[in-house]
Amino acid sequence: MRATEGDQLVQHGRIVGQHDKVGEITQVLGDNGTPPYRVRFADGHEAVMSPGPDCVVKHPSEH
Repeated sequence: MRATEGDQLVQHGRIVGQHDKVGEITQVLGDNGTPPYRVRFADGHEAVMSPGPDCVVKHPSEH
């Protein structure tokens, strides 16, 4: 998984009825675009994440 600042991180819901969480990657902390990432969500919450298999990076051209 590789990302750059400005990409979106989509964390898919894990149970039926749970919505996907979408956040903007504001900082890439790993080397050459690798995790961990600092992510800001729409509600203003920020987290440092090392995404698992339930996450996808969307680049601006894919939004």
